[in-house]
Amino acid sequence: MTVLTDTWDYLTDPASWTGDDGMLHLLVEQLLLSFTALAVAAAIGLPVALWLGHLGRGNLLAINVSNVGRAVPTFALLAFLVTADWPGTADFGPYGRAGLATIIALTLFALPPIITNANVGIREVSPAVKQAADGMGMSGWQKFTRVELPLAASMVLLGLRLAVVQVWATATIAALVAGPGLGNVITEGFYRTNYGQGIAGAVVVALVALVLEVLAALAQRVLDPAPRASSPKRRRGMSAPAPMVTEPADDPSA
Repeated sequence: MTVLTDTWDYLTDPASWTGDDGMLHLLVEQLLLSFTALAVAAAIGLPVALWLGHLGRGNLLAINVSNVGRAVPTFALLAFLVTADWPGTADFGPYGRAGLATIIALTLFALPPIITNANVGIREVSPAVKQAADGMGMSGWQKFTRVELPLAASMVLLGLRLAVVQVWATATIAALVAGPGLGNVITEGFYRTNYGQGIAGAVVVALVALVLEVLAALAQRVLDPAPRASSPKRRRGMSAPAPMVTEPADDPSA
């Protein structure tokens, strides 16, 4: 109970949230890191994955590259980047010390779910739908933007949703190489045997991860047109189509 009491005391102490070393500042710093890495990963991964899926080529290469990204330990990559001459451990604007190295490591960590889900989403579009688009005389770009991308939106958004939570949770390891973020609260707390502080930092990380998951799920629901088009309420509210009535053909003998 002493640890839980210390955790509560640390969370409710205003001094724990203020200043450059306060949790509020570190929280903003980690959010900035996470969303910057996510934006860079999306800018790199989505065009490649979607275009390869549209062409129907290089899919195996995209998936294998993603699998390699999963196999490389993020902390090992971050430690290598920090100890290298570049990007090293220099300050990087609002991202703090070792900020650039952390962004690169988190970007590479975010690429696998983004690339895999986007590529699979495009490839799973029904060939019959693609043939129908070709039959309508659509160009390749029109077929991609008007048919394939809307139908793959659910998988694309799912990949982004997975990436944002994973990147946020992983960003705490930056503290192990003197990087920014809430990981500093956790590592300092356990290093100084102030377990209440360490657990308090972990609680904040977990709560923010939960909030990000809920917000990402809501964004996926809003941005994905498929659930709205096929929701049970709309299906129940739609009446059965009226039978088609055609005019009888003229009798040639008349």
